[in-house]
Amino acid sequence: MKRREFIIGCSAAIAAMAGSRITGYSFSPDGSPGNILIYVFLRGGCDGLNLVAPVNDPNYIANRTADVRVTDHGDTEGLSLGNGLAGLDFRLHKKTSALKELYDSNALAIIHAAGLTNGTRSHFDAMDLIERGSLQNKNLNEGWLTRFLKSVPAAPGENSIVSVAIGTVVPTSFLGSNSTLAISNLNDYKLRGDKRYASILQSLYTGNSLLDEAAQNALTSVAEINQQLPKDVTNTPMPYVPENNVKYPDNPLARSLQTLAQLVKMETGLRVASVDYGGWDTHEHQQGAFANLAEGLSTALGAFYNDISNHQKRVTLLVMSEFGRRLKSNKSNGTDHGHGNVMLVLGGDVKGGKMYGTWPGLENEQLDNHVDLAVTTDYRHVLSEILLKRMANPKLGYIFPGYKDYKPLNFLNGNALQIDYNNAK
Repeated sequence: MKRREFIIGCSAAIAAMAGSRITGYSFSPDGSPGNILIYVFLRGGCDGLNLVAPVNDPNYIANRTADVRVTDHGDTEGLSLGNGLAGLDFRLHKKTSALKELYDSNALAIIHAAGLTNGTRSHFDAMDLIERGSLQNKNLNEGWLTRFLKSVPAAPGENSIVSVAIGTVVPTSFLGSNSTLAISNLNDYKLRGDKRYASILQSLYTGNSLLDEAAQNALTSVAEINQQLPKDVTNTPMPYVPENNVKYPDNPLARSLQTLAQLVKMETGLRVASVDYGGWDTHEHQQGAFANLAEGLSTALGAFYNDISNHQKRVTLLVMSEFGRRLKSNKSNGTDHGHGNVMLVLGGDVKGGKMYGTWPGLENEQLDNHVDLAVTTDYRHVLSEILLKRMANPKLGYIFPGYKDYKPLNFLNGNALQIDYNNAK
């Protein structure tokens, strides 16, 4: 192979891993595996009133056509939840039996009427603000997960894979991070082409620049994953075999969570992961599309949680969307952009089997702008409780600039750290 071909191949390999510089974050002083936060974002605006519905609320019944309403009987009968809010009969969508099982086993908590308190109905603005950890400031140059990572003191020694975005792009929540990898499939996470590329790259990038460090650490992550993947007699990575005879469904979220299950078990130092699950903007003919999405969410979470049975205590998985949908269904058998929504928390130390938050009611005067479920829980309260009780990080003022009024919902066991509202890390 000619030198020019080597340089081109090596440059392409580094370009494919752009942004994957790994820093020396250390979260477990004793070397033991630390807790892991998995951030699942339902892009498009999930209809929380169709996922977790107050089926006996007369205002809910009056404002929703049968196609986009959960009921207490008939073809759209929902799955009854104990320990609801405001004495109402809350039910899960009928296609979410796995969520019902997680809830009944006290592994899943549900927070309702949560979200951004500024009330934007723009997909772009809502996602941008939430992922930057703000209510108003869209000019922040870092995502909230990046600030979380930066506010954890570095210590001697390196963890090779601290943060990952499952997919081909790194979301805004990791904006400004030079340590976050974008990974779709572990078996495909490797250098393409000649096997000598790795050693050549190592010899080419020996300096202290950001590019050199990115190359060095990207190579380290590739090598570590490749070393831990089980292989056949030809040294070809074998298909992943989940634990407990789990069979992941064939949907994008399930494939992403299966990849995460592999990473969790590898114990590479993983602390934070993000997953996107889109398609929730159901303005028209919502019934079938929503049912498929809800079932996909439910079955994927159920499979993942059963697959990581030996690691459940370490994992906290949060599900949220940029906003909910309008109370009243539209003329196209769909729902338009709303406000308050549901959040789900699954995993270790979750006080599940219960709904949390304050239900604002669905009377006309109780609705936001007389049309939407009001937000009574700032989404940052939910994220903050996870940071304080599960991720050992009290720096709320730095992670969420301008945030100074944390109110715990107590959906997690454990004691919270003393809060630091200082805006410096």
